[in-house]
Amino acid sequence: MYDYRRLTPEQKETVLALRKRQGYPLHEPPHFRDLKGWFLISASTYEHKHHFEREEDRAGLVDDLLKELKDAEIPCVGWVVLPNHYHLLVKCQPLRVVGAPLGRTHGRTSRLVNRRAGFEGRQVWYRYSDRQIRSQAHYYASLNYIHINPVKHGYVEKPLNWPCSSVHWYLEHFGIEWLRETWKKHPVGDYGRGWDW
Repeated sequence: MYDYRRLTPEQKETVLALRKRQGYPLHEPPHFRDLKGWFLISASTYEHKHHFEREEDRAGLVDDLLKELKDAEIPCVGWVVLPNHYHLLVKCQPLRVVGAPLGRTHGRTSRLVNRRAGFEGRQVWYRYSDRQIRSQAHYYASLNYIHINPVKHGYVEKPLNWPCSSVHWYLEHFGIEWLRETWKKHPVGDYGRGWDW
């Protein structure tokens, strides 16, 4: 994400010219805002700083996110919140509707984090990215990826050991066998390599 900072001025000029020709925003990932369907939404803190190390802060962040999405009538079927990023599996009709609720949550949580640290106006979040779900297999692989994310990043040994995840909802409503079968049928593999934080 921060590779742009390491480019030479000439390389930056080339990248920006290409993005302009493609009609992409110059300094953010392209969001094809009229697309409809299921999306994996990922957001990270600015420079990947761990602003949400405390469990109560992560719980507050997920509560805020889920409330905003519910109020915007955006179904969210999977989530995980870590100290420096989160992932959501949401259905958008169209994609552009997700920006406002995420922005409100990012604004509120930024103010909270900054107030607690004695800062004002410091950037806490660094935008979000989206990946459209292409198939049923992609949907379940994305859900599994969300649930394995705390393990992938070394926070816990098992997904069920991370409290701030939708895996607990699935365990309660579908059971451990469903989780195991879904994992076997839709393995994550190298999902997220090169883009996950």
